[in-house]
Amino acid sequence: MKTMTVSLLCLLSVACTSSEAEPSQSDPQRPAELPESPTQLVAGHLSTASTVKDVVEHEAFAGFGQFILPVERRYDDDLPLRNVASMLPFHNYVTGERAVETINRMIDYVHDGNRIFYDIYSDAEKRADTRKNNTGLFFFRGEPGRPFAVVCPGGGWSYVGAIHEGFPLAIALSEMGYNAFSIQYRTGGAQVACEDLAAAIDFILRHAGELQVSTEDYSLWGGSAGARMAAYLGSYSTQGFIEADNPRPAVVVMGYTSHTDYTRNDPPTYVVIGDNDGIASASVMQRRVENLNALGIDAEFHLFPNLRHGFGLGIGTSAEGWE
Repeated sequence: MKTMTVSLLCLLSVACTSSEAEPSQSDPQRPAELPESPTQLVAGHLSTASTVKDVVEHEAFAGFGQFILPVERRYDDDLPLRNVASMLPFHNYVTGERAVETINRMIDYVHDGNRIFYDIYSDAEKRADTRKNNTGLFFFRGEPGRPFAVVCPGGGWSYVGAIHEGFPLAIALSEMGYNAFSIQYRTGGAQVACEDLAAAIDFILRHAGELQVSTEDYSLWGGSAGARMAAYLGSYSTQGFIEADNPRPAVVVMGYTSHTDYTRNDPPTYVVIGDNDGIASASVMQRRVENLNALGIDAEFHLFPNLRHGFGLGIGTSAEGWE
């Protein structure tokens, strides 16, 4: 994994100087849930015995707690977080322990005085289209003045799997120094999702000073449906979806999608997928990379053994450390 991680970092470094769904199944690679800790929780922290309602109504997430877990799907407010995988049917390798770890890190982040959530649309825009109330950006700060990255979680256009595929990756990128965002977008199809991603990019670029991020060499990351979003904006930029003329991303990082569309102007692209993916085709992804290479565009393809769709960071699998 070290060689591949270095390869991706090199791709990012070079740039900085210049409906997919698969039901979850039981998996022998999936780590067993850890037992409940008998020790007292840190103030404000949740546990795997905490419920969905505890997350949605947590004081640290006031005004946006409904976006921490997939709000687009019907769920039981009393569902314990140990069963969070049932809320993400198109993802695999989801565990309650890791979800709670991510949520508690976000709670600590807010309690440390950081603003974590930003609206991307004005009140007037949200009144004109009430579905835009279900959008926004979660921001995990890296080093001031460094490039930003936007992570687009997947969910088959039916939900936004940020708890598994968005927040953990954004946190990992922020620890590398990047200013990382995870987008909450409208579900229902690629068009509205890409409009929201375009609006998010435009928002970040217009507020770069306030956010303390570089306007140069940003990157887009995504898994499954989110990878399609990243790829579309890589091909057509913001002006392909909204009335805002901004540069294309410097790099697009795509996870497990059968997206085939590309242009001669696509940015460098990095692709990851498992060889046991039941929905996205590894051969399709590899062929797209080869087509980009033929146009003189830097692109890399990485295939992981014994791995299914929606692996996120791939912790405990053959993909661990891919980012």
